[in-house]
Amino acid sequence: MQADIAAHYLEEVRRQFRGHKRLAEGAIAQLKDEELFIALDPESNSIAILVKHLAGNMRSRFTDFLTTDGEKPDRNRDQEFEMTSATTRADVLRFWEEGWARVFAAIEALKPEDVMRTVTIRGEPHTVLQAINRQVAHYAQHTGQIVFLAKHFRSSEWQTLSVPRGKSRDFNAMAQKYEKGVLRERPEGR
Repeated sequence: MQADIAAHYLEEVRRQFRGHKRLAEGAIAQLKDEELFIALDPESNSIAILVKHLAGNMRSRFTDFLTTDGEKPDRNRDQEFEMTSATTRADVLRFWEEGWARVFAAIEALKPEDVMRTVTIRGEPHTVLQAINRQVAHYAQHTGQIVFLAKHFRSSEWQTLSVPRGKSRDFNAMAQKYEKGVLRERPEGR
């Protein structure tokens, strides 16, 4: 039974990571190139900075996930919050894809019996479950920031990534049709 729960957990983690990735990508896709680099004030991060930070975190945490500390000695976290004027949208998207590729490669390699193994992050022991949950929460926080900023920048041009305002009843009716087998695809909504 524990193996079943662990397998279910790993599948749920994959689902959540895919969901965070898809949500942020839906927001980023709506932006003009220059909007990726706008910070609301000197203490805020641009979307490009958030992506660069996430990619750095993903590389550090998920490279050799089971065998090395999640805070790699060559990581320069402070540099993740710096951006040069030469950085392009293509660079930002490359950071993004490379980071997620590491996450999914590491998660796909895990077996149910790995879930309770011990890994370290900054020398602190975590079960694999704890380490992954830590990252799910971290990535969710930054995904929310990306969506918030993109929605702010696009304003009235924003295309919702969830159930549109005033359309909850329509969404619920579609979900019921799916449950009854009338629709083949489950409607997307948060």
